[in-house]
Amino acid sequence: MLVSVIIPCYYSEKTIAKVVELVMEEFEKNEGYECEFVLVNDGSKDGTFEEIRRLGEKYPNVCGVNLMRNFGQHNALMAGFQYTKGDYVLGMDDDMQTHPSQIFKLIHKMEEGYDVVYGVYPVKKNSPLKNFTSKLNEVSSRIMLNRPKDIVSSNFWLVTRAVRDEVIKYDSFNPYVDGIFYRITHNIGNVAVEHHKRECGTSGYTFRKLINLWLAYWNFSVIPLRISFFMGIFSAMAGVIIAIVVIINKILHPSVPVGWSSTLCVMVVFFGVVLMVLGVVGEYLGKIIMILNNTPQYIVRETINAADKNSVVSVVREITGRQTEKKVKKK
Repeated sequence: MLVSVIIPCYYSEKTIAKVVELVMEEFEKNEGYECEFVLVNDGSKDGTFEEIRRLGEKYPNVCGVNLMRNFGQHNALMAGFQYTKGDYVLGMDDDMQTHPSQIFKLIHKMEEGYDVVYGVYPVKKNSPLKNFTSKLNEVSSRIMLNRPKDIVSSNFWLVTRAVRDEVIKYDSFNPYVDGIFYRITHNIGNVAVEHHKRECGTSGYTFRKLINLWLAYWNFSVIPLRISFFMGIFSAMAGVIIAIVVIINKILHPSVPVGWSSTLCVMVVFFGVVLMVLGVVGEYLGKIIMILNNTPQYIVRETINAADKNSVVSVVREITGRQTEKKVKKK
């Protein structure tokens, strides 16, 4: 059985070789399994891709994909899916936090008949900010992405070939891989794995990037629009009730002056709700415009040990080959 290992790489020149070699050692210990690697350099400006190139020259089962700029972890995963050939596809990190020694826990769990298996961490070794955002992700993904209640997601997962074949059909510019998994299947399992400390460096996720990742949920849900709709109804009803109370109070107590401060406060609250609803609608409209403008999910600059099917050069070669074939047929 062939297992394809996708690893998005971002400033990981010091760790990626160790990750690859440790994974290979794990597969050597288990008969009946082989592995291939798809290492996607997501716009790193250090020597990450040179290290990937060296690994590709040393190991024929290592495929390197170099993106033209930083597109984000989930876009890099989508690029990696295109180059996988395995019966299973494994997603893991480049920093040793998803440790190679835990891989076969996911594989053995998958053999129980699941479509997707997530490795879950009983003890997490992340920063407080990362743990907070993970908890936010857990709650919001259940509400917005229809994630099964008894399932916990993580960045250490294993999917079948059938799931992979459905994932690559998604071509929106702002993907969220877990959301795509939940759309495809609810036959998902969890298995406890150890969470290791980062070997070196810090997380590439800034607060801004975490917010952008969370906004990717909106591609898979209309819940924010429904929330804004009900907030609008609530605000309108509250406004009517306040107006009735003010009228009755004026009738019962004619000498009571109408308060400008209270009126101003009410206006600020209602206008704030209106602007928030407009912001939600604007976010959806912005995503629609980006999709209509054919914003790319990723752009491949070059590859190692793989057909350059997404590069401009290969497209030109393919068109030229077809034209030559047509000429030969005519002759």
